[in-house]
Amino acid sequence: MDDLAFDAPRIQERPLVLDELLVPARDDCGALAIFAGTVRNHHDGKPVTHLIYTAHVRLADKMIRAIEQEIGMRHGVPLCRVVHRIGRLAIGEVAIYAVVRAPHRAEAFAALRAAVDAVKHRVPIWKEEFYADGTSAFVTGCCIAEPEAAAHGDAHHSHSH
Repeated sequence: MDDLAFDAPRIQERPLVLDELLVPARDDCGALAIFAGTVRNHHDGKPVTHLIYTAHVRLADKMIRAIEQEIGMRHGVPLCRVVHRIGRLAIGEVAIYAVVRAPHRAEAFAALRAAVDAVKHRVPIWKEEFYADGTSAFVTGCCIAEPEAAAHGDAHHSHSH
């Protein structure tokens, strides 16, 4: 994989820019697979007003880069890039972009899914949802569990603001 193609931080506080991930094009790749994860307005039947993502930034960046390399080797794709946003995100904003370039679509799709799943399950990024009723909850089970919730086996750790 070409590490020189994209050296931007994998964890960013500013809105994510897809075009930065698409350069450079590769003549050896006929497939470009893109995933954008956006903030939705509900979760488990509760209206969501916004999210706040927090992360152990240096470790998360390092782990995402390692996942990109791992996915490239395991799926035989020459380019895999993932960026994740932290901070306050409004409904509709992009929280994560993942991009894979591969010779064919099958390995591009497989690598893309594996990359997103690996980031969601392994990287120290926490998602807190804020609800219309004034409560909030750390969402676990997709990202690394909030320590208190994980100790109690809770899927959500809710509290009021």
